Amino acid sequence: MTPQPGPEAPRTLRPVLLALLVLFALLPALFVLSAPGARAADGDPAVSLSKKEAGKGGEITVSGRGWRPDALLMLLICGRSTPERGVIGGTNSCANADGRAVTTDKKGAFSKKLPVAEPPKPCPCVVHVATVTGEQALADAVFTVAGHPTADLPRQGGDGKLAVLATTRLEGDSSLLTWFGAPPARRLVLTVGNLGSDPVEDPVFEIGTAHGVYAPQWEERQWRGTVAPGGKARIELPVELSAGAHGDYQVSLRYGDKVLAEQPWGVGRPWGVTLFWVLLCLVVPAAVFRIGMAVVDKVRPRPVGAHRLRRPNATPSATAKTNTHTNAPTTMNATTAVLPWFTPDSAPSENRPRPTTKGQA
Repeated sequence: MTPQPGPEAPRTLRPVLLALLVLFALLPALFVLSAPGARAADGDPAVSLSKKEAGKGGEITVSGRGWRPDALLMLLICGRSTPERGVIGGTNSCANADGRAVTTDKKGAFSKKLPVAEPPKPCPCVVHVATVTGEQALADAVFTVAGHPTADLPRQGGDGKLAVLATTRLEGDSSLLTWFGAPPARRLVLTVGNLGSDPVEDPVFEIGTAHGVYAPQWEERQWRGTVAPGGKARIELPVELSAGAHGDYQVSLRYGDKVLAEQPWGVGRPWGVTLFWVLLCLVVPAAVFRIGMAVVDKVRPRPVGAHRLRRPNATPSATAKTNTHTNAPTTMNATTAVLPWFTPDSAPSENRPRPTTKGQA
């Protein structure tokens, strides 16, 4: 009697099926671990320097890791700064003319040489690295510029708080050039008060302009002055859009991490640009048509004998006089010859004697 192996077959396939299920479950994790830039988000962005001190004209190598992949970074040497307090005064305290830009690799790392320059503010100094586009990220590394002046940092006004006291408004008018596509510009005017117990000196604001559903683009604007505790000040900050901008915009004012005010701004369409293109579409075809007609008139063939109808060297007055003197005798002779009622002997002549009248001898 032959044994039937049917019941034992499922027991043999169970380990194989279990191994396949485990393999399929581990495949996504393996792809995640092997994907480029997967570890770029681990930890905060970090910056390291090849030298901690160098003089003006030297060069250092700035390296970083933990940044976003393919992110555009800005490298600056800034004065009056520490990693704990950041860059006091914004980029106005940095050597912007000698800064460098670098793009991170797929793993979020970079290495770039940076020339050593003296910042406009005294040390303590840092090498400031920040993202240019996308989500904001920054990191600072302590650096000493040899021979550069050093001064104490201003007292940290932790209790200085600014708040908007009056309605924010945009002042200014558009010029004629704006009608032809020049950048629209306004002044953001507001009144702020210091609700804290410490004065606020030379505050650095950020102005953001947003169009439609897009995120605002922030730019630093520093106001020169001091707001005393319990006092208030009128602040005017310039706002400028790109050339040819039109539509509905939203202007935001931010101080630190707090948005102080938002103001809508409706920018008219630059109709001068539209008028220019309309005129260009009318004038250019007309000019091309006139040029084409002139070329056709120049190259077209002339009728045979047309050049004999006019003597170019003779003036019209001289030609008229010549024709008058030449045709006068010819006309008289032709008239005499063609008259049918005169014979040659009886034709009138000037030499023939006049007939006498009655009563004359």
